[in-house]
Amino acid sequence: MKQGFRSALLVALGIVFVTSTAFAAPLKLDRTHSKVSFTAETLLFDVDGEFGEFTVEVEGDPAKPETVKVKMTINVASIDTKNQKRDDHLRSPDFFDAKTHPIITFTSTSIKKKGNQLIVKGKLTMRGKSKQVTIPFKVAKGKNGAGVDTTTYKGKLTIDRNDFGVGTGSIVAKISLEDEVDLKLLVVTFD
Repeated sequence: MKQGFRSALLVALGIVFVTSTAFAAPLKLDRTHSKVSFTAETLLFDVDGEFGEFTVEVEGDPAKPETVKVKMTINVASIDTKNQKRDDHLRSPDFFDAKTHPIITFTSTSIKKKGNQLIVKGKLTMRGKSKQVTIPFKVAKGKNGAGVDTTTYKGKLTIDRNDFGVGTGSIVAKISLEDEVDLKLLVVTFD
């Protein structure tokens, strides 16, 4: 389950579309390097995955993080763990129930700068259940291999899948899947 969730999240970041109503032009996402991924642990092995389709909307002035609002939307059906049978099971009512709950959303409520990090608080909603979470993002600026200025935001979050009802209907998950799922967010933008 952790891998299914992580995989879905990675794919989602990979297809992030970043817009900003406060800028003359939208932020340009490096789709090759941006990812939303997850890792779920079972008794025997880890399952890694990502989400292939997602959007990120940004409003505000990045120079003043406290003015910024972020909304991420992830297409649950885009989950990818490199195993079609497992992915179909993860889309089923046993796990994400993609037909009834087709999207996962994160909406920020506050963003604060702390050293080279941004501390982003907000509401994560999955399977119709919401929970307040805090995601610390490391921020780095520099030139990529092609000499283009980029900004990288790396975030990590551990959630309890039971808080969102993910896998609670699966006997397999109850027997072998750990409750905690690690999420990784990697957003790379061209400056």
